[in-house]
Amino acid sequence: MSSSAHYPSLQDRGVLITGGATGIGETLVQAFAAQGARVAFIDLAAAEGQALAARLAASSRHAPQFAAADLSDVPALRGAIDLLRERSGPFTVLLNNAANDRRHAVEDTTPELWDASIAVNLRHQFFAAQAVLPDMKAAGGGSIVNFGSISWRLKQGGMPAYTASKAAVQGLTRCLARDAGPHGIRANTLVPGWVMTEKQLRLWVTEDTRQEIARGQCLDQPLMPGHIAAMALFLAADDSAMCTAQDFVVDGGWV
Repeated sequence: MSSSAHYPSLQDRGVLITGGATGIGETLVQAFAAQGARVAFIDLAAAEGQALAARLAASSRHAPQFAAADLSDVPALRGAIDLLRERSGPFTVLLNNAANDRRHAVEDTTPELWDASIAVNLRHQFFAAQAVLPDMKAAGGGSIVNFGSISWRLKQGGMPAYTASKAAVQGLTRCLARDAGPHGIRANTLVPGWVMTEKQLRLWVTEDTRQEIARGQCLDQPLMPGHIAAMALFLAADDSAMCTAQDFVVDGGWV
């Protein structure tokens, strides 16, 4: 992220990232740490999260703080946020990045699978916001960035619970923007396209899907985690001070 813009307002700012151990989340942690922010992150992947925090500790203005937790377990999520607040201080930026785009056919979708998908892809975003809103109100402002997806707008099949969750994220954002706006708190949705993370390349990206991406995007180049992090930095910084209740799509021009 050395070529990213520098945002002075992010220095020393308390930033909480869900799903920060790998993929897009890992890049978010790196990008905000490079801005001098006080970064804390939560993930179920304990080994990866601990390794990332240790790797960035020496080179960061503030050593990133990590807590392992199952974000779909609301008491565990709240406990992790409380622990990280004790270590890192209050949070005025929340990046609700965690998600699981596990494929599932309509015929195979059980109530248990549906509820589990909603829990990680939608429910945790609300309860993480609820947990940090007191910090933001006390500070006189803040920025909530919920992560959506272009998948439902493309009418992508094969994962109905995931796409339903991601469509609902945009409604949640607009509600939070209205309710928190009087306190100077902004809420926006960052909507990524198909990002070439290690997981996507390992599980889902094939030659056929590469051709689909090339046909869909106006910009014929891979969409990378760094492109998403660049938008997240802007939305967290004071430079986006009057941006709220909006969707910021980073997809190479697909939708």
